[in-house]
Amino acid sequence: MKRLENKIVLITGAARGMGAATARLFAAEGARLVITDVLDAEGEALARELGDAALFRHHDVADEEQWRRVVQEAVSRFGGIDVLVNNAGVLLMRGLLDITKQDFERVLGINLVGTFLGIKTVAPSIIERGGGAIVNISSIDGLKGSNATAAYSASKWGVRGLTKVAAMELGPRGVRVNSIHPGGISTPMTMRPGAAAQAATAKFYKGVPLGRVGQAEEVARVTLFLASEDASYVCGAEIAVDGGMSIGPYYMSQPGAPVIT
Repeated sequence: MKRLENKIVLITGAARGMGAATARLFAAEGARLVITDVLDAEGEALARELGDAALFRHHDVADEEQWRRVVQEAVSRFGGIDVLVNNAGVLLMRGLLDITKQDFERVLGINLVGTFLGIKTVAPSIIERGGGAIVNISSIDGLKGSNATAAYSASKWGVRGLTKVAAMELGPRGVRVNSIHPGGISTPMTMRPGAAAQAATAKFYKGVPLGRVGQAEEVARVTLFLASEDASYVCGAEIAVDGGMSIGPYYMSQPGAPVIT
C-alpha cells in the first residue's frame, strides 16, 4: 500500500518550491490534496497536473476566516483532513536596525501566526478523523542565529516552540506534531537568478559538510516520513534537513585552511 493511501492532506504554500514538491510526492503516495497559496496561476496549474486528487484554493494563511473556508471545503470535498503541512512562508533579508515594525509584523503574521492558525483550525478535523499528523516547516534559522534575518529567524524560532507546545497538547489526542528545519534549499524564494549569483551560492555551500545546496524533493521526503505511519512514534521532534549546515562550517574543505593536530 502507498504510504498515504486514503489520507486527506492540506498543504499551504504549495504552488511552488518545497510545497509543490511535497504535493507531487504525496499524490504519488496516494493522498488526496487540498493545496493552497496566494500564487493562483501556479497553484491552479499544479492542481491540473495532479488531477482529481487535488483541489487548489487561494489562501492567505494570516487570515483566520480564510483558514475556516479552506477547512470547510476540504471537509465538503474529501470528508475531512488527516494531515496538515504548514509550509507557507516568506523570507526577508534586512538588518535588525533597518527593518520596519510593519515588515517585522508581516513576516511574523505569515510564518508564525499562519502556522498557529493552521494548527488551531485544522487540528479538530484531524482529531475527529481519529488522529493524524501536523508537519510545520521551520528553518535552520529556527535552530541558530543568522545575519540580517531578524523577522524571519524570530518567526522560525517561534514555529519551533509552537511545535513543541502543540505536540504536548495534541499528542494525547492522536495528533503527532513535528517540525522540519531546512537549510539552503534550491527554491524560487531562496535562490537568486543569474549565473553569477548561482556560482556564488554554490561556492558558499561548499562549506557545508555535504558540500552542496539541497533540493526541494529532499525536504519533501522527510515531510512524507513525518506525515506517514513510518513516524508513528515521532512527536515533538525537530529535524534539520540542511546538509549538516547547523553543525557548523566545514573549514577543512577550504584550500589553505590550517591543519589542527
